[in-house]
Amino acid sequence: MGSSVRELAGATPATRDRYVDLLRVASLGAVVLGHWLMAAVTPDGVGNLLAVVPALQPLTWLLQVMPVFFFVGGFSHALSYRSLLRKRPDRPDRPRPERSAEGAEGSEDSVYSAFLRARLQRLLRPTMVFVLVWGAAALLVQLLGGGGGLTGVTLRMVTQPLWFIGIYLAMVAFTPPLLKLHERYGWGAFAGLAGAAVAVDVLRFAAGVPYVEFLNFAFVWLAVHQLGFLRADGRIRRPVLLAGSGLLTAGALVAFGPYPLSMVGMPGEKVSNMAPPTLALLCLGLWLVGAVELLRAPAARLLERPRVWRTVVAANGVAMTAFLWHLTAMFGVYGAMLALDVELPAPASAAWWAQVPLRIALAAALTAGLVAAFRAFERPAPAPPGAAGATGAGPLAALGATFCLLGVLGLSMVGFGGLLDGRTALLIAIPVSAPAAVAMTLGGWLLVERAGRTGR
Repeated sequence: MGSSVRELAGATPATRDRYVDLLRVASLGAVVLGHWLMAAVTPDGVGNLLAVVPALQPLTWLLQVMPVFFFVGGFSHALSYRSLLRKRPDRPDRPRPERSAEGAEGSEDSVYSAFLRARLQRLLRPTMVFVLVWGAAALLVQLLGGGGGLTGVTLRMVTQPLWFIGIYLAMVAFTPPLLKLHERYGWGAFAGLAGAAVAVDVLRFAAGVPYVEFLNFAFVWLAVHQLGFLRADGRIRRPVLLAGSGLLTAGALVAFGPYPLSMVGMPGEKVSNMAPPTLALLCLGLWLVGAVELLRAPAARLLERPRVWRTVVAANGVAMTAFLWHLTAMFGVYGAMLALDVELPAPASAAWWAQVPLRIALAAALTAGLVAAFRAFERPAPAPPGAAGATGAGPLAALGATFCLLGVLGLSMVGFGGLLDGRTALLIAIPVSAPAAVAMTLGGWLLVERAGRTGR
């Protein structure tokens, strides 16, 4: 592993934006650490430290870094899709009179399917392994009559971070049309998505329109993703203005509007800034994007150091695997403590804070072990031969991505608890069980793979 990382780091092109790689690793790392810190586990269940100590909620304005990850995703997706477009056979600078308009469309379809396959592989291969391993474990536990106490909580909660995978899948699927809008309208495309997010919150809070708030899962996160397109084209020229306006607007919305202070969901709150996302969270995204852009120059100098860059390269190679399994490690640590009769102090007590370093160290060690076991599935498979000439692959790939999106989101909501009882959760007003969600995800992945392998 060490030698391959050294080779990858040494082969990095001079034109690569290393800061983007650092942001990807740092944002996922912040999410993992945040989950480990916020979990207030007791023998009776799991609470949230931010609900126990509300004074800590302003920290979420710094540590709710999912907007940064989606921003980085927009940057990477723009570069990746444009690279595939440049390689397609019917490029304008490669005229082929004998090719019909239908052939050109087929080529663009194949670019889309190749793009989806390449981006989804890095997400879905480790995700499907996680889902299948946990599904089998949950079934075995419940067949043996278990599933109560902390085990039941774990079965319900361990899939919750999969919502992030679902939203990211949507961003990948929408990249080609939204990139075209960006190339035509620039900041206007972002403004359109942001304006739609404003309209949704007005309809939600002022007019009381039911269910409209769920549209902001698309509008808010796709607007943040659009900022990545702008970054790819060098159009974020005043990060101070972006950060300042985002921070001030978010502050005003929280102070004078219906938005809560915390930028992560709180148990029992009627309104969450996260699920579904609100205009306040979009403004937080502006603040964070502007802030990380201000740190770009000093971070770039730091990343020129070989040892630092090798660390970032190594972390990027296992980041998704670590993200998927970090809650497994956390609940494993708490389960071991209960099995060994180690006292779990009251959350936020002096004894609880004194125990934090040990719990995090143990969770990190267990996560490292799980990464060592499953990291091979994060390595992308080689592109299939002959796929570049595929015709009609685009719609098939889009259908597969849709099934993956719905399946992963459904599983994040229903969890693996109550498998034998037929437990369901509502996904866009449709009850979805864990087996159905797994089947949708697996079926969608197979469709994307088939689209990528379909040749003329």
